[in-house]
Amino acid sequence: MTDAKDDTIAVRISKALAERIISGALEPGSRLGQDHIAEEFGASHVPVREAFRRLESQGLVVSAPRRGVRVAGFSMDEIKEVAEMRAALEVLALRHAAPHLTKAILDQAEDATRAGDKAGDVQAWEEANRAFHRLILTPCAMPRLLKAIDDLHTAGARFLFSGWRAEWEAPTDRDHRAILDALRAGQVEAAASVLARHVQWVGKKPGPSPSLPATGAR
Repeated sequence: MTDAKDDTIAVRISKALAERIISGALEPGSRLGQDHIAEEFGASHVPVREAFRRLESQGLVVSAPRRGVRVAGFSMDEIKEVAEMRAALEVLALRHAAPHLTKAILDQAEDATRAGDKAGDVQAWEEANRAFHRLILTPCAMPRLLKAIDDLHTAGARFLFSGWRAEWEAPTDRDHRAILDALRAGQVEAAASVLARHVQWVGKKPGPSPSLPATGAR
């Protein structure tokens, strides 16, 4: 078992490696050496192994006997699976969150959407996009559900980064605004319907591109 300190270090290591995998700095098939990572982060092998387990649960790495831990690849089937799972879970979270969404929360979500529209690169856009989804879903107060959604969002971010890495143009996200309009009007099922379509969009295309339509879902 890991102690609290090791657990904190493991979270820090897993987040740093996840960022590298999502951004493409670590490509599919790249081997993650336990000794090298432990040395880089000034940690023992215990938190590094825990970090690997966290990354594996997010679908970012795979481990195999005698082959060690490597960055996972992904296929269109996996992209579609992640998108459909996210859609189902986010709709569930939104239905539970809706009664607790205040004007202040919805205004914050609007600000996150504006930040995404002005993003200068895909990383800034992804941070704003994730903030929007977290703001409207967190009031569901279902931590296991939110953790599952967050892991799926991390996996989905990889697909978007891979398509936008070469060229970037901030999309105008009309879906976010349609969701907010419906929530402000008390039309929860309409908001849920837009959210489901929005999240599943990436699973229905051969890959994201810089010329995404305004209703593209992320």
